[in-house]
Amino acid sequence: MTSANASHWPVHRHLAPLDAGTLTETSELLRAASAADGTPSVSEQSLIALRTGGNDGQQVEAYLVYSPEDPFAEEESARDAVLAGFAVLVTTGEDAVLEMAVHPGYRNIGVGFRLAERIEANRGTLDGIQAWSHGDAAAAEDLAAHFGFTRVRELWRMRLSTPSAVSPVDDDALPPGYTLRTFVPGQDEAAWLDANARAFAHHPEQGALTLRDLQERQAEPWFDPQGFFLVVDQEGRIVGYHWTKLEPAQGRQGAQGEVYVVGVVPEAQGKGLGKVLTRRGLAHLREQGATTVLLYVEADNAPAVRLYESLGFTHWDSDVMYRKNPVS
Repeated sequence: MTSANASHWPVHRHLAPLDAGTLTETSELLRAASAADGTPSVSEQSLIALRTGGNDGQQVEAYLVYSPEDPFAEEESARDAVLAGFAVLVTTGEDAVLEMAVHPGYRNIGVGFRLAERIEANRGTLDGIQAWSHGDAAAAEDLAAHFGFTRVRELWRMRLSTPSAVSPVDDDALPPGYTLRTFVPGQDEAAWLDANARAFAHHPEQGALTLRDLQERQAEPWFDPQGFFLVVDQEGRIVGYHWTKLEPAQGRQGAQGEVYVVGVVPEAQGKGLGKVLTRRGLAHLREQGATTVLLYVEADNAPAVRLYESLGFTHWDSDVMYRKNPVS
């Protein structure tokens, strides 16, 4: 770790979509941070927004702080400025969501402070910003406290290390009148968006997904409609779904599955559809070679937590949201 102080290091602001060179720089930093922390520093939605510019009406800003020189370079001639920290701020109307990442080699020298300071200078205030700490890091807690942010939300990350222990299900496990099938691209988008909006009417992110959001995820290399399960009623309406995600094996780490999202529309809740869908998705991930399965759930969603615990998931880590409220 360098003994430098980042208080006067240059910070560059870019509006998304970012150019290829800047995307490469930020991707390398995020990979290093993720490897050190065991969790991504920036959400998938923010990464997509950096590439695409975000949805209509959004402003997506990237802030990059550079070390004046690379203290780890072996040759003097190679000691050019290097990216030490990164922040993305996505503003939608009056809502602004902030995420940060600091390179492992440049921590505890004020890089996060420098980014927050620059964002505050550009906006004139940090009031109203919601900031995620992925992994509930102590350094993020200290930074939040310094700038007057308070903890307002906790998202649990739960893990299942033995997906083979979850028994598969078939259509017979569904109540009468319901059928299980997979998502059909080009056919099911509008109906799924409607079901998703109703299932997550009170969720600030999931319930607000748009057709563009869905299409961007369909364009991701991990998207597989055969791992996107739907329950439909006798009229063919989507009443529940389980969208799975599979990341291929990397190095010594085996393939990792994710319960990307499970939802049931209000009028079909209480019938056991969520558990059937979850089990079917887990069986699919197991068949595809997943050695572990992750999911995200609101810490205060007791029914969902109980469901996942009944399937063998355990609390592994937390993401915490902080908010800066105006001083009254």
